[in-house]
Amino acid sequence: MDITADTTPDELVATHRALRTAWQARRPDLDQRRADLKRLRDAFRAQVPAMDAAIRADFGHRSEHENLISEAMVVIAEIDHALAHLRRWARPRRAAVGWRFWPARAQVRPVPVGVVGILSPWNYPVNLALMPLVSAIAAGNHVYLKPSEHTPRTSAWLRELLAEVFPADRVAVALGGPGVGATFAGLPFDHLLFTGSTAVGRKVMAAAAPNLTPVTLELGGKAPAVICPDFPVDKAAARIATGKWINAGQTCIGVDYVLVDAARRDAFVDAVVAELRARYGDIAGSLDYTRIINEAQHARLQGYLDDARARGLQVIAPFGASPAGAADEVGRLLPPTLVIEPGPDAEVMRHEIFGPILPVLSYTSLDDAIGIIQRLPRPLALYPFTRDEADLARILDGILPGGVTVNDTLVHFGVHGLPFGGIGPSGMGQIHGRHGFDTFSKQLPVLRQAHWAGSDLIKPPYTGKIDRMIRWLAK
Repeated sequence: MDITADTTPDELVATHRALRTAWQARRPDLDQRRADLKRLRDAFRAQVPAMDAAIRADFGHRSEHENLISEAMVVIAEIDHALAHLRRWARPRRAAVGWRFWPARAQVRPVPVGVVGILSPWNYPVNLALMPLVSAIAAGNHVYLKPSEHTPRTSAWLRELLAEVFPADRVAVALGGPGVGATFAGLPFDHLLFTGSTAVGRKVMAAAAPNLTPVTLELGGKAPAVICPDFPVDKAAARIATGKWINAGQTCIGVDYVLVDAARRDAFVDAVVAELRARYGDIAGSLDYTRIINEAQHARLQGYLDDARARGLQVIAPFGASPAGAADEVGRLLPPTLVIEPGPDAEVMRHEIFGPILPVLSYTSLDDAIGIIQRLPRPLALYPFTRDEADLARILDGILPGGVTVNDTLVHFGVHGLPFGGIGPSGMGQIHGRHGFDTFSKQLPVLRQAHWAGSDLIKPPYTGKIDRMIRWLAK
């Protein structure tokens, strides 16, 4: 079989059926799950250089160090965390029954749901495929993964890696474009996870609806950073630069725009420009700056800049404009660019940017800043910069994002004890660590009745003592 060929509709159905049949015949016990995760960890570690090569080839160029941080490190840490805590996660938990049902006993048992489907994106093609897979395997499920067609070399690498680790009827990988993805989303999974855009997320949810498949959606949105007047502007600029320009801004929780108090707006812009020049030097020759994934994305981003210039907005490009042409990876170099004070109708404020363009807006009061964020759909992430607890409380009370990192960016994604997920247009459901394990488990309630039970007495005819007992219990 050609491991790079698109998966046909018949193959999708047959593979899903094989995964389900195998799971029903023998559900992975804890020993099997732990053995699977250990084999995955060992195989993944051995294949990190091949992973790096595949990702860099798909992007044209991506920073090797960012691959190690954002792909290798987080996946290995997720596996290690699951191995360290799996037995405790899987242990039944006692539940109180209350005196009315004494002497019955109750517990909640986390049990696997069956076959989990994962639709993963191109921007972090390994991390966002394998982290939910780890949770699904830890929970005792079989997994069908469909990675992005926009990173074909990495998707083929994932297929080879997982075929080395798992039997074909425990974990399988489908390859192909939007047509394959649409058919995949319509399979009768026991749980389906999609990571990607809000627009495609709606289509995935619609495709899953006829089967009543439970869906977890990890989407995106315009994640703001809010710099309060008390926070040092240089430090905020450095941390925001990391949250914006890692992976050339192609990050779902990356900083989408910045709100800074009006008196320090220009100082913030100057600090960001200085930070960028110190980090990247000659941008065209920098090994640390990633290319845009493909020509379509490059054209979309360039269109946002063309719109900003046509509106007469101040556009600051510390390294100059994007090179002409987009025929190869050199043309897909889009240097870091700032757009100053765009209005709500500017293209950079109407869409999730998902690229290396940073709008900078000033505000006159914190209520003004909060109002700007509230007028936009709920974001996947929020980054307040302040040491004032009262201001922080006002921000957190006034905005409901998917997750928050205070006085930094991105970091909450890597904390295994925190749930990761959006709300509304930025997604639904949550993954990572225990939260991912629970997402791919059914929390099964089990009540054990005693030899003697009150229900033996409460039955018609409801007269005399039984009538009085029921009326007393119902008070």
